[in-house]
Amino acid sequence: MSRSARIDRETSESKVLVELDLDGSGRADISTGVGFYDHMLNALAKHALLDLHVNTVGDLEIDAHHTVEDTAIGLGQALREALGDKRGIRRFGDATVPLDEALVHCTVDLSGRPYCVHTGEPDGQVYAIIGGDYAGSLTQHVFETLAFNAAICIHIRVLSGRDPHHIVEAQFKAFARALRAAAELDPRQPGIPSTKGAL
Repeated sequence: MSRSARIDRETSESKVLVELDLDGSGRADISTGVGFYDHMLNALAKHALLDLHVNTVGDLEIDAHHTVEDTAIGLGQALREALGDKRGIRRFGDATVPLDEALVHCTVDLSGRPYCVHTGEPDGQVYAIIGGDYAGSLTQHVFETLAFNAAICIHIRVLSGRDPHHIVEAQFKAFARALRAAAELDPRQPGIPSTKGAL
């Protein structure tokens, strides 16, 4: 059973290609033109054990917003397609991840219902500029966009943190580990993990 997907998405603001294999080994080939975002997507692939190829060309002459958002749309759509009918998955995943002074908790439910709760970032995080072009405000937007396009539920709580880079990176790593656990195949669950019979 192949759990992979390819998404090509083009608008007047960006051109996005995402190729994803849920049962990969963490290989990543990422190019969005936003260096810090590339770093975060590499971390996502490594810690979720996804094989992930992303190539985005966006209107960076304006700012990074469209590039980051449209890449998240493509990634969410790829996740939804790769998960298929979700037969045999564990469905729920949970992780708490430290990065030096930062600590983040993430829970994922591959529920078929898009929802995102994102709390706990310190005052001022949304105004931080990381790597010259990644605004701290983009992080919540990425996870909201992923949740909506993948049709999954994501809860992220930043429990502590001071350095803006660490705060964002711990969020991506916690999401990666929670996603990995939720998407993992459960040998005791051959069917759909829902009393409704569908996710």
